[in-house]
Amino acid sequence: MNFFFCYLLAVNVAGFLLFGVDKSRARKHRWRIPERVLFAAAWIGGSLGCLAGMYGFRHKTRHRTFVIGIPAIFLLQCFLLAGFVYRYLL
Repeated sequence: MNFFFCYLLAVNVAGFLLFGVDKSRARKHRWRIPERVLFAAAWIGGSLGCLAGMYGFRHKTRHRTFVIGIPAIFLLQCFLLAGFVYRYLL
């Protein structure tokens, strides 16, 4: 169980930082992080960090795919986690 929480912490910090780095690169007109990488970070468990990075850095907040997609991934992961906890831990 400890490994799971360490994994979630690491992947959420990485998701948050990816949005920050991409925002910084966008301002400098430099090479950007592909959108599929940002979504992949959310899919592998970093959706909360990605959501925090998205609104914390005000990055990708005008893109409908991100405004709908990242919170949807987060909600799906919350439901899956709640189902797992209910079925196996309670």
